[in-house]
Order: sequence, then C-alpha cells, then structure tokens
Amino acid sequence: MVDDLRWQHLAPWAVRETRGRRVPEAPPSWRSEFQRDRDRIIHSGAFRRLEYKTQVFLNHEGDLFRTRLTHSLEVAQIARTIARALQLNEDLVEALALAHDLGHTPFGHAGQEALNDCLREHGGFEHNLQSLRVVDTLEQRYAEFDGLNLTFETREGILKRCAPRHARRLGNLGQRFIDGTQPSLEAQLTNLADEIAYNSHDVDDGLRAGLLELDALVDVPIVGELLAEVRHAHPRLEPRRTIYQTVRELISAQVDDLVRTGRERLSIEQPENVSAVRARNAPLIAFSDDMAHAHRGLKHFLFHNLYRHYRVHRMTTKAKRVVVELFEILFHDPRLLPPQAHGRAQALEAERGERGRARAVADYIAGMTDRYAIAEHERLHDPTRLA
Repeated sequence: MVDDLRWQHLAPWAVRETRGRRVPEAPPSWRSEFQRDRDRIIHSGAFRRLEYKTQVFLNHEGDLFRTRLTHSLEVAQIARTIARALQLNEDLVEALALAHDLGHTPFGHAGQEALNDCLREHGGFEHNLQSLRVVDTLEQRYAEFDGLNLTFETREGILKRCAPRHARRLGNLGQRFIDGTQPSLEAQLTNLADEIAYNSHDVDDGLRAGLLELDALVDVPIVGELLAEVRHAHPRLEPRRTIYQTVRELISAQVDDLVRTGRERLSIEQPENVSAVRARNAPLIAFSDDMAHAHRGLKHFLFHNLYRHYRVHRMTTKAKRVVVELFEILFHDPRLLPPQAHGRAQALEAERGERGRARAVADYIAGMTDRYAIAEHERLHDPTRLA
C-alpha cells in the first residue's frame, strides 16, 4: 500500500516495484523498499567512513574541501531534482546516489589505481564492483544475512561500469554489460548527476586550493560563458562569491539541459515500462550534443590543469606508495591483519588460494579512511610504533 500511494505520480517508465532481494524479507510497513535501501546505506559503516575519504584533496588538507561523503550528498541532491522533474523514482535515485562510492579506496582514484596494480594477477580491482561487494558481503550488521541485502534495482544501479569478465559471474545483474543493454532510467540519471557534481565541485575546490586561477576558466566551454555573465551582472562581486555564483550557475545549466533533453527523448521514444527501458542499446537520459561537448571540454581542462597539477601529483604519488606498501606487507604476512580481517583472509585463502588472500587484504585496505591508512602504514613500517 505504501508503494501504491507513493508511485501514483510516476511516469510509466519509472521503477515502481522491485525484482526482490537476495534474501527474501517481509515488506516494510511505513517505507518503500527503496527507502529501506537508503536507510540501510546511511546506517552502514562504509557510508560513515566516506567522511574521511578523499575526493581530490586529502581529507586533512582542509576542512572545506569535499570528501566522498559530501560528494555523495551533493549527488543525491542533484539526482533527486532531476528525478522529480522527469517523474522518476526519487527514493531509488537517492539510494543509488548515496551508495555509488561505498567501494572507493582511501586517497580516491590514486588508491584505486594502486590496488588495481597490486591485484593485477589476482583479478584486479574496480571500485564499482567493490561497492557491490560492500553491500552484498562486507557489511556485517544483520542476523539473517551478510551485507545489506539491497533490492535488485539498487544493486543494478551501483554498477556504473563492469568488465565483461567480471559481469559473467554476476548473473542477471551483470548481463547488460555483456549484451549492451541499459539499466533503469533512475540509474542512468544518477550516473550523470555524479558527473555534474564532481566536475562542478572540483572547479570550486581547485579554485579554493589555489591550484586553478579564475581567469584560466575564461576559455573553458560553458564555464567561461557563465563566468562572463556573472561578472557582467555583478561587476563588483568579490572573487569568492563570484566562484560560488559561477559554480551554482554551472550546476543549474547542466541540470536544466539534462531535464530538457530527457523529456524530449522520452516524449519521442515513449518506452512502455522499465523492461522496455532496459532492452534498449543506448541510454535515454543524456545531455544534449552541445552540453555533452561542453562537458568534455570541462573534463579535459580539469584533467590537465587540476588532476595533473604538480601538487596533486605529489599527493597521489605518496598515496599510491602507502597503498602498495600496505598491500605488500599484509599480503606476505596476513598475521599482521587485525583478528577479524585475518580470519577472513584465512577463509578466503582456503577457498580460492592466493587470489582469496589478496582479495581479503584488498577489502581491508579499501575500507580504510585516508587517515587510518596513513596511521596503519606508519604502525607497520615505523619500528618505534609497537602497535
């Protein structure tokens, strides 16, 4: 009854019902199934640890820089706005936005790249798969099952990308990566809300850190135009507020384009239901051609001027070294792991050999916050630290 009342306003192609959970459960009394997913995600240990995981800048470099937690909240805000405008399922979108980074390592993409290198002979490391691993297995909170036992739709949307070799062992959940079909519209729009959030807010953080100059944005597609408009409308506005206003306009422009383009495509295609959405070989939620071009230009600018800045490179180099050295010492001597992680390593090694031991060590490291990883590295390498 709860779902029936809530979903009356939804479009025919929106998700209303779930295909179910891995372990069957009685339906919730006062929440939708996707609200239950959201609540389980918010109460998980992995979600809380996002507060101390890097977005671009290390967490301890400044209190105002974004972390994986603040980023996830910003994605949820943007995604819910788009979902409401397109009459899609806001509860599912919120759950997807809050869960999408649960598998991220400490130190952001630097940590992910380092762990992938460490596991090259043991199956590799993908943060999307790790997010699924967190919600399916690694969270240990409930008496009846491992993981969070989320709905199929939330688990489907967590997998933004997945290599075919991994998809084959995921059954129905991974089939779309093999046959080229699509996830729900809710998953499609959350993926793009993620891009809107991190591109726009990395501009803000880069300017705040002094790694980007405001005038350098003048020639960047869409950003330069919006900056010129802000300066024309508010010629005496102080630089900090000019940045805020420009980033705000940048987010609004991308959201407006995504909603407008989504409405046009859905009006033309008129998919009968969610199954018709999934059967397509291309997404229905996308930017217009002009905005997609501008988006690529912004990503190109950030890649060369922020992510490759020498100060960021110094940080990522040190971060990779920490992750690699942690993996090497723990893989070669699992007795150095805390008891629960050591027990898991023993169990997985008995089941899968060295590949299982490597995965258990990777699980332990991937779950670390930035500051815990630094402290653990120091404990294991500094002879003056005994524990």
